[in-house]
Amino acid sequence: MSMPSVFRRRSGPRLRPLIAALTLLAIALTLGAGPARAKVFSPETFTLKNGMQVVVVSNHRAPVVTHMVWYKVGSADESSGYSGIAHFLEHLMFKGTKTRKPGEFSKLIARYGGQENAFTSFDYTAYHQTIAREHLEMVMEMEADRMTNLTLTDEIIEPERQVVREERRSRTDNNPAAILGEHVSEALYRNYPYRRPIIGYDHEIVAMTRHNIIDFYKRWYAPNNAILVVAGDITAKELKPLAEKYYGVIPAAPEIKRARPGEPPQEAARIVAMQHTQVRQPSWRRSYLAPSYLYGETQHAYALQVLTEILGGGGTSRIYRKLVIDDRKAVSAGSYYDADSLGPSSFTLYGSPRPGVTLPEIEQAVDVELDRIVKDGVTKDEVARAKKRLIASAVFARDSFSAGARTLGAALAVGRKVADVEAWPDRIAAVTAAQIQAAAKYVFVKKRSVTAFLLEDKEKPE
Repeated sequence: MSMPSVFRRRSGPRLRPLIAALTLLAIALTLGAGPARAKVFSPETFTLKNGMQVVVVSNHRAPVVTHMVWYKVGSADESSGYSGIAHFLEHLMFKGTKTRKPGEFSKLIARYGGQENAFTSFDYTAYHQTIAREHLEMVMEMEADRMTNLTLTDEIIEPERQVVREERRSRTDNNPAAILGEHVSEALYRNYPYRRPIIGYDHEIVAMTRHNIIDFYKRWYAPNNAILVVAGDITAKELKPLAEKYYGVIPAAPEIKRARPGEPPQEAARIVAMQHTQVRQPSWRRSYLAPSYLYGETQHAYALQVLTEILGGGGTSRIYRKLVIDDRKAVSAGSYYDADSLGPSSFTLYGSPRPGVTLPEIEQAVDVELDRIVKDGVTKDEVARAKKRLIASAVFARDSFSAGARTLGAALAVGRKVADVEAWPDRIAAVTAAQIQAAAKYVFVKKRSVTAFLLEDKEKPE
């Protein structure tokens, strides 16, 4: 988890919220505001006797709450041969329990004017509802019920299996960019389970049995492997009796360990090219294996967040300005990086050419900009402006009923702490130009990269 997991400008697998606006309130927390900056969310926390961690983010501007339960399990925790089981179970969690009929949970949320959804990532699965404060207890009772009492039969599973397969067909199999993305991940991560798609491979979705799914549910869905985050019109003092009443009575499971394989050294740059009749706009991208907050050379994580803002974070970034505005070679260009994964991350650059411009020309232009940063670094002015934009987005997030719940839940689900989230603006503010150059030198190494070409059917990369 990093602060940008909520504020970043791109969409990731499943649900990735987008907050890109800057507000006047941000000025108070810009780099000139001094060391006494306000905290981001100022949450209250406590832990139930069964090991379930609880976080409360109070926001009393409206009688509304966002209730989230995060499980410390994602697609990267799946056993080989069972890709997609975490996502499949997420779908099935909306079916019935021993006390409620299939679909009853969702109908009650809708009846009382609430909204609900869920998402699966590589590192966690989360279920969330936003509803009037007066109905929070009802939501907690139902969510606690399906934590342990989910009812799964073949009659329930088989129709949902077809729903999941159709989701894969529509989102991946019929989308050339998504197909290419799967192949890029498979090439970038030689051994780490991020190489498998979150939604799973179709032949493994088909082969999953009820027994497989129930075993996965019983192993991972337990209070001591979950985090409750409630944001909105409530305090920890008000929430604690409800949390103890509904979640605190659920017995803890045996200790749960997340065993992940390591990533071996990478000694060869890889190229992945795809031609497809559905491609109307060719594109180029390159992904470098990169450290995260918790994996690899973690000291570079904050500098890399500032670097991606300078290099490709918007209309004033180096790559966009050079390729799109000045040289008019591309219709789009940029970069993105996430530090919030439990395993290794990636730093990605991309561009789509204007008519008459080849993909190798885009690649060459990006390489020139990367070489400039590695050799000459970045300017103090670039660093100051990038940090100002990043910190401003954290300020804006305090006004959101859901941003705090999402940011804190994602952080805790991968093993980070509340203090890490609260300190994010100060740690970004402390990044120096020298640290950014050092991070660029470490990450931008061709042998640890995958370059991808997406082409129209008759084109070939030169």
